[in-house]
Amino acid sequence: MADPFDPSLVLLTVEEAARRLRIGRTTCFRLVLAGEIESVTVGRLRRVPADAVPTYVAKLRHRPAHVA
Repeated sequence: MADPFDPSLVLLTVEEAARRLRIGRTTCFRLVLAGEIESVTVGRLRRVPADAVPTYVAKLRHRPAHVA
């Protein structure tokens, strides 16, 4: 199994992206399906571009905090 933190990886599995984000696999799949995290299809496989992970985190950092 490839190291999900290997900086040479260009495309990540959804599971590898989830590990980088420290979130669950199911949550990451939901974010991918909702278009929150960019993904591409390679043949029949769904992959997350490695640079989509920090892009998603940057979007989170610039969202206004929800007031409870």
